[in-house]
Amino acid sequence: MEVVKKTDAYIIVKKRSGRFGVKNSAGKWINGDEKIKILVDAGLVKAAVPAKKEEAVEEAPAAEEAAPSEEASAEA
Repeated sequence: MEVVKKTDAYIIVKKRSGRFGVKNSAGKWINGDEKIKILVDAGLVKAAVPAKKEEAVEEAPAAEEAAPSEEASAEA
């Protein structure tokens, strides 16, 4: 493994497979969202930001539109 960047908080290494690994100051591997954030901040990878908030906003108006049509069907 090749050390790419070393700070007081973490060490970024490049594995032989070409992937990156991140270890914290205690020597334990960092995984998941925290690892992605560190690699993006270092400029080593580009990650797409998930659009979970946009989906929730789109579902809310659709539910409001469906409610009046159900009331109209119940009255008829």
